[in-house]
Amino acid sequence: GTALHLLLEHLPRQAPADWPTAAAALVPDTSLCDSLLPEAHRVLTAPHLAHLFGPQTLAEVAITADLLGHRLYGSIDRLVITNSTVLAVDYKSNHQIPRTAAQIPEGLLRQLGAYAHALQQIYPTRRIETAILWTRSAELMMVNPDIVSAALLRATIDSMPAP
Repeated sequence: GTALHLLLEHLPRQAPADWPTAAAALVPDTSLCDSLLPEAHRVLTAPHLAHLFGPQTLAEVAITADLLGHRLYGSIDRLVITNSTVLAVDYKSNHQIPRTAAQIPEGLLRQLGAYAHALQQIYPTRRIETAILWTRSAELMMVNPDIVSAALLRATIDSMPAP
């Protein structure tokens, strides 16, 4: 996952003709690079995903926020900020891709919930959206805010000490 993240972070700033050279510099393991570059290429050239990789978007955004007296730390793979919305996108390269957002593993939902919680503190007047970009299929799966909020609440309840 780390090598693919590097490609998706850095290649959008390069001309597509330069991607093989840039990818080789980012991922020195030739075999790994050769296996990941087609996946990165598929994602970065998919017309329905172009809005995620434009010059106005941010990659690998470090974020911190407060949650119930604790500090959250994370890194959001891609952030798309408009005047009315903030979209946090997490990349996943799973072989098995859930058919619906309701089938997304709990840990991933909690992660998106933490991102949404943090972003709401930073952008209180904007609608916060979360999504997973399944890189194997180049599919962007939007996740309902209520689902990720509920998952984050379950995580905080589960982690609280018993009375």
